This record gives sequence, structure tokens and C-alpha cells, in this order.
Amino acid sequence: MTMGVDPRDLGDEDLLRELRHLHETRSDTFFHGSDDALERHTSRTRELESEYLDRYPDRQVDPERLREGARQRSA
Repeated sequence: MTMGVDPRDLGDEDLLRELRHLHETRSDTFFHGSDDALERHTSRTRELESEYLDRYPDRQVDPERLREGARQRSA
């Protein structure tokens, strides 16, 4: 169940803004939010991230964020 604006109805800038805000508030919600707040935060994050991945399936991936990049850093 979607609460708030359906992610499919958000423009690209609004989707990115909402995702950034959720990621900024994750720790506070995790450590201090009620069980309901954490559940809702998690489900909303999943909704928005899924929409982002649907729109940008070929998003740019930083090679440093891959296993091979980590191996090169530790060598």
C-alpha cells in the first residue's frame, strides 16, 4: 500500500529529493523511531528505490563500489 504520492507519479527531481531525504533520515528512524515508523520508512524506501531502478536500470555504478574495486584498494 502506497502512502503519500505514488512514486510513479513523481517527476525525476521529486523522486531523487524524496530518496535523498529518506536516506538522510534512516539512522534516526532506525535508532529512535517506533516500530510502525520504522516499518513505514522501510516500505516507503523500498517503493521509491524500486521506482528509481525501474527508471534507471543502467544507472552508473562506481567501480570502487564493486568487489573488484575493494580488492584493488586492499592490495
